[in-house]
Amino acid sequence: MDFTSVIFLSIIVFAAGFLLAFWMRTRLTAGKIRAADEEACKITEDAQKKSETIQKEGKLHVKDQLYQMKVEFENETKEIRSELKSLQKRLAKKEESIDLKTGQLERRDVAISKKEQHNIESERRLQGQEKKYQALIEEQRKQLERISGLTGDAAKELLIKAMENEARYEAAKLIKRIENESREQADRKARKIIATAVQRYAGDYVAERTVSVVNLPSDEMKGRIIGREGRNIRALEAATGIDLIIDDTPEAVILSGFNPVRREIARLSLVRLIDDGRIHPARIEETVKKVSQEMDVEIREAGEQAVFDMGAHGIHPELIKHIGKLKFRTSYGQNVLGHSLEVGFLCGIMAAELGLNIKQAKRMGVLHDIGKAIDHEVEGPHALIGAKLAKKYGESPKVVHAISAHHEDVPPTSVLAVLLQAADTLSGARAGARREILETYVKRLEELEKVAKSFTGVSKCYAIQAGRELRIIVESETVSDSEAILLSKDIAKKIEESMSYPGQIRVTVIRETRAVEYAK
Repeated sequence: MDFTSVIFLSIIVFAAGFLLAFWMRTRLTAGKIRAADEEACKITEDAQKKSETIQKEGKLHVKDQLYQMKVEFENETKEIRSELKSLQKRLAKKEESIDLKTGQLERRDVAISKKEQHNIESERRLQGQEKKYQALIEEQRKQLERISGLTGDAAKELLIKAMENEARYEAAKLIKRIENESREQADRKARKIIATAVQRYAGDYVAERTVSVVNLPSDEMKGRIIGREGRNIRALEAATGIDLIIDDTPEAVILSGFNPVRREIARLSLVRLIDDGRIHPARIEETVKKVSQEMDVEIREAGEQAVFDMGAHGIHPELIKHIGKLKFRTSYGQNVLGHSLEVGFLCGIMAAELGLNIKQAKRMGVLHDIGKAIDHEVEGPHALIGAKLAKKYGESPKVVHAISAHHEDVPPTSVLAVLLQAADTLSGARAGARREILETYVKRLEELEKVAKSFTGVSKCYAIQAGRELRIIVESETVSDSEAILLSKDIAKKIEESMSYPGQIRVTVIRETRAVEYAK
């Protein structure tokens, strides 16, 4: 084969391959088109089915909504109808009540018209009677002027003068009463000023005690004081009436007893026995007897010195002896003899300021607590015991009354008796005059605050100035100003009834209203 035949054969093969490829491609394309048409038909059918389903569901949903709306509309219509019916009923009732009121008003108008007509007629009659009475009054006035010989103006002037004189008399009485009240207030203020000045007085004080301690040279002396089978200590207790306490306290013996004179006799006797060294029952009795005699002399000298310092002459010797016993007596840590002298001086000073009997005031002051010398032997308040003792030994009725009244056991009836009360309070209440045991002091402060808190409306309370003042803060919403005054009196009264304390306690009630705002 030549080259041309080969080329021609190649062209024929290429053309046949091209035609075969084109035919196969055409077949494939036709198959895809048919598959696509079938898929499109299928999708179209599915879409139509879904569309029909959606249309059905939409119709059902619309029907449900229409039904719900219809039900709601019917319910609302029913409610509106019921409300309209209730409104109609209420309107009908109101119309009925309005008709009734209208009828009542019409009847009332008729009645008022009748009353107005009646009042007009009554007024006409009264005007006629008034004119008649005016004529009668004028006629009576003329007759009175003719009988009395005075004109109306002259009678009026005479009446005015009489009323003026009466008013002047009443004014004079009022002025006199005001002057008397002013004098009384001035006296009270003067006494208060004097009392405040006297409070500045300060004196010594001693501790309250019911025991005495005797120091020993060694602990061996305790055995000698006890003696064989305790005979020495029994003899000393029998002779003095004081209990001896011998315990583990090193080199010390404690004497216990409420009678201060006997306790002092026992202390001095024991000191002398220790110094002497001879301790046996016979020696104990001899020493106690001798010390008792010396104590009687010391008591009498102390009483005479006190009476001399006061310038109170003519006091019975037995009373002087009782005054001396007060040297060994204490009250809330304050020596009673020193307290009595203070009261005497204070009474004298205040009596001089007020123009009263100075000597009698001093005499009352030094004797006012004389009952404390024997109150452990006689039952009853020391003020009444002292008054009986003073009366027994010839004191004047005024002095006896002042002694019995200085603690309100009997009501005071004289100025000096009141003065003695004030002086006694000042001497006991001044700063440093009295001292208490710490536990007793704290307990008294707690009781004071407890009493205050028991009242309604009390917010806070504080016992200050060593228990001499109780400061109370109340709730302003609960307690008014007037109620605060009554509250202070009620608390003071309850303290007096339920507690015992030296001197006096000031009750201060504080009520305040606060308004607080912050500037931001």
